[in-house]
Amino acid sequence: MLMRTDPFRELDRLAQQFAGATGTWSRPAPMPLDAYRAGDAYVFCFDLPGVQADAIEVEVERNTLTVRAERRPSPDAVDVKWEVSERPLGVFSRQIVLSDTVDADAITADYDAGVLTVRIPVAEKAKRRRIAVGDGTSRPQIAAA
Repeated sequence: MLMRTDPFRELDRLAQQFAGATGTWSRPAPMPLDAYRAGDAYVFCFDLPGVQADAIEVEVERNTLTVRAERRPSPDAVDVKWEVSERPLGVFSRQIVLSDTVDADAITADYDAGVLTVRIPVAEKAKRRRIAVGDGTSRPQIAAA
């Protein structure tokens, strides 16, 4: 269901943290993610504190879910002298490769308290189901040609 596509993501995150770099549209910063299965749906929770809901994009193209967000500077903090600035600004992005076992047409997304929650239901064809076992007396006969 979830495939990591960038083996150097953690190194990039550490380099950005030490360099104080922020994400750009051409090189977005990664965002923290939790993923789990709850019943018949996969749930992805992205930490996006301080991001306005209108600055979040969730898209599905083929079998790839893309979440992109932008944390903009506060309008109150334009002409100020910063003492400490540790909260990164800029663009954040994450892509998740989805399997064929999910229903991409029924994806929902909610944003509350700085957490974007994306729910992806399991496709009907991939759900667990019980198969009836016959007793051997009702086998269909195959006619010879």
